[in-house]
Amino acid sequence: MKVRIKFAKYGTMKYIGHLDMMRFFQKAVRRAGIDVKYSEGFSPHQIMSFAAPLGVGLESTGEYMDLEVLTMTSPQEMMQMLNQVMVEGVEILSVTVLPDHAKNAMASVAAASYRLQSKTGSYPVDNLAGKLQNFLAQDTIPYTKETKKSVVELDLKQGIYALEAEKEGTIRMMVNASSGGNLKPGMIMEQFGRFVGTEIPPSAYQITKLETYTDLAGASSDGQHSFVPLDAVAECS
Repeated sequence: MKVRIKFAKYGTMKYIGHLDMMRFFQKAVRRAGIDVKYSEGFSPHQIMSFAAPLGVGLESTGEYMDLEVLTMTSPQEMMQMLNQVMVEGVEILSVTVLPDHAKNAMASVAAASYRLQSKTGSYPVDNLAGKLQNFLAQDTIPYTKETKKSVVELDLKQGIYALEAEKEGTIRMMVNASSGGNLKPGMIMEQFGRFVGTEIPPSAYQITKLETYTDLAGASSDGQHSFVPLDAVAECS
């Protein structure tokens, strides 16, 4: 039986990297007494997989991991058992039993929504809402992404599904988070700063991932999307 666990990560735990979070959950599952399924072979390990890794320094209310279990009483009881062994800064928000045909969390990720809160209370941009609209209204938003092996030219506009100022000090966005796109909020803010002629360094705002989504429409021919949170997959099956 496979279950999908949604959790929040905040406070000082935002500085813990992905690999350490994996090790933390492996220990937490054992301490909680979860009847987890192990792989076979000489070095058995818990059958566990995470959705897209969260960057160090980011908080989140929409992180996901899949866990295979042999038995369980109820999702609610499993959530309570896990929360009893969590540390401050990590909270289990839901446990959902997945249908047999469901793809794993990592393969399911299509988009993510974020809140970017200014640390000073406002961004150094007049008419922030209007300029975000003008920024997104461009025909293309070119971006040069440099990696250790190559330089890739991207059009950020294709992967921005929503971008708006919620209030003067808060920007919300929904972007492509799939393995083939995977836009980072910092990439968008970097280009937005160039668009308005004002540097907005990453240290100027706190990023919180609000939710992670899958796309029920898949690669539809008309380019339309049907985004739902990863823990809603069972309801939509």
